[in-house]
Amino acid sequence: MRVREMNLCRRYFDLVANGTKTIEVRVRYPKFHDLAAGDHIRFVCGPDEALTRVRRVAHYSSFEELLDAEGPERVNPTSPRDRQLTALRHIYGPEKEALGVLAIEIELTEPAR
Repeated sequence: MRVREMNLCRRYFDLVANGTKTIEVRVRYPKFHDLAAGDHIRFVCGPDEALTRVRRVAHYSSFEELLDAEGPERVNPTSPRDRQLTALRHIYGPEKEALGVLAIEIELTEPAR
């Protein structure tokens, strides 16, 4: 089983760990070129970890396109679309968004520990 590790800040980690965040958003860095359904991602926040399985990976040209296609409630069910878009663009500048973005559909396979 191939397991990748990704760090998340607490507010997003908690949403993954309780199963309500089902889409993780990342920029299309080269290190993600072979990420595929069936892979596992261990999300880490400090000492806490949550293991997930990748159900699907979708490619988009912008955060707006991703949120429109995937639905903002799957990315962050606690925040409206406009705030999510602002937050994503704060985390990733325009040069990063220009690389393309990934919607990584995940399912929790192991409770947080």
